[in-house]
Amino acid sequence: MTPQTAAAARTTPSKRVPMDAERKIALVAGALYLLTFIAIGTLTLYMPVLKDPAYILSSGSDTGLRWGALIEVIVALAGIGTAITLYPVVKRQNETFALGFVTSRVIEGAMILTGVVSLLSLASLHQVGAAVGADSASLRIAGASFVGTYNAAFLIGQTLMPATNALLLGTLMYRSGLVPRIIPTLGLIGGPLMISSVIGQIIGINEQISVWSGIALLPIFVWEFSLGLWLVVKGFKASPVLATESRAQTSAPVFAAA
Repeated sequence: MTPQTAAAARTTPSKRVPMDAERKIALVAGALYLLTFIAIGTLTLYMPVLKDPAYILSSGSDTGLRWGALIEVIVALAGIGTAITLYPVVKRQNETFALGFVTSRVIEGAMILTGVVSLLSLASLHQVGAAVGADSASLRIAGASFVGTYNAAFLIGQTLMPATNALLLGTLMYRSGLVPRIIPTLGLIGGPLMISSVIGQIIGINEQISVWSGIALLPIFVWEFSLGLWLVVKGFKASPVLATESRAQTSAPVFAAA
C-alpha cells in the first residue's frame, strides 16, 4: 500500500452513524427507568421482615433483608438519575415542570433511603438482641417501630412520589410529543388515582393492599415500564422541542480565531 493510499484509507469516513446527544439521553434514561424495576425483588426479600411481627425475636439470617436494602439503594439512585438525565431535554418544554420532576425524584430517593436505614437498623437490632438475649417485649416494640417507619416512608416515597412524577413528566412528554402520547396518558390517568389511594391510606379508609390500590398502581406501572422500554428501543420521536434546540445550536455565533 502506497503512502497516499494509506492516508486516503485513514481519512475515509466511517459508514457507522454516530449516536446523537438526544439518542444517548433517551437510552440512558430508559435504561435507568428499567433498572428501577428490580425493586420488585424486595417483595420476596422483605416478606419475612414485614409480615412476621416476631421476626426480630427469631434467630434467622438477615441476608435477604440486606440484599433488599442494597436493591433499594440502587433503585433510589437510578430514579434520581432518570430525572437528571431527562432534564436537559424536557426543560425545553417547560422548565418549571422539569425542575418539579427533578425535585420529586430526589424526594422519592430520599424517602426510599429513609426506609433502607430503618430496615438496616432493624437488622442490627435483630443480631444484637438475639446475641444478648434482650427483653422480648422491648424488641417487639422496637421492631414494630422500624417496620412502621419503613411502611410510612414507602407510602410517601414509593407510592405518592411516583404519582407526582407521572403528573409532571407525563405532562411534559404529552405536550412535547417526545414519545407516543398513549404512554404519558397512562401516567396522567394513574397519577390522580394513585394520589387518591395514598390519601385514603393516610386518613385510614384504604389499605396498602386493596382493590383501590391495585387499580391505582396498574397505570403507573405500565407508564414507567413502557416509557423506559420505548426510550431504550426507539428513543425520542421527532418533536418541535428537539427541532428548537437544533435551530438554536445552528444559529449560535461562531467566532473565528484571530
